[in-house]
Amino acid sequence: MALSIVDSCVNCWACYDVCPSDAIYESKPHFKINARKCTECEDDYAQPQCASICPIEEAILDASGMAINPPGSLTGIPPEKMAEALKEIQAR
Repeated sequence: MALSIVDSCVNCWACYDVCPSDAIYESKPHFKINARKCTECEDDYAQPQCASICPIEEAILDASGMAINPPGSLTGIPPEKMAEALKEIQAR
């Protein structure tokens, strides 16, 4: 069980300080998660802390490769509603 960080990571350091197992480390071109240390915050928090604070949607993946901070997770706006809103804004 371990999470991973994808290339869209911007090295903002947000996740680094909140990881209770010190599994996140600086690497080039982006941060990485040490699979041996990562506990996915089980027994510490209801959800992985790195994903809860990450400002880049879809940057944190679970072991199956699914984003645990999917589109809409930052704004609370579902992607289809966001697309509608953007179309409306662009039409103005």
